[in-house]
Amino acid sequence: MRSRDIILEATRAQIGASGFEGVSIAGVAKRAGVSRQTVYSIFGTREELVSQALTDRLTQLLGSFEKLLAAADSLLELFVEMVVEARAQVLGDPMLQYLTLSGTANPIFDAGAAERALEYGVALLSPAADRFPEMAGRVERVADLAVHVGWSVLCLDRPETRSDDALREVLTTWVAPTLASLTR
Repeated sequence: MRSRDIILEATRAQIGASGFEGVSIAGVAKRAGVSRQTVYSIFGTREELVSQALTDRLTQLLGSFEKLLAAADSLLELFVEMVVEARAQVLGDPMLQYLTLSGTANPIFDAGAAERALEYGVALLSPAADRFPEMAGRVERVADLAVHVGWSVLCLDRPETRSDDALREVLTTWVAPTLASLTR
């Protein structure tokens, strides 16, 4: 395993064990069995280290979106299913849950967070433009909606209080008119 991957795994383990506040370059380096200089040379800052650990985990966990794309009959269905799946994935992973819902003391809430989330959303939704022609030239607009709706769902909804089916119903009602106007 490459040093970068070992360091990222050590970072995820440290976040899961002690939260963002418990992440230090020295602690990650020790857990990964590398020098602090190695961590700094690859990632530069603690914030970039955590950001990369999160991005890599999201990439791994959200691979299921390709299956959703293949199964979706409409852009609306894809959008709704992606939000439902994202909730399940984030709330089911201690590191993702901690980073997403722990408040302002982590890079999720720094000044560049929305921009990074939008970039990720565009990358995630770009393949859908091939399947749903109404997205042509509008992927960024749809991704922006997905980021804001998704964040709201993660912060405000729990499976214990709103089932996946109830969430699908609410999202379909809320999102259908907006999605239609974004893709005209």
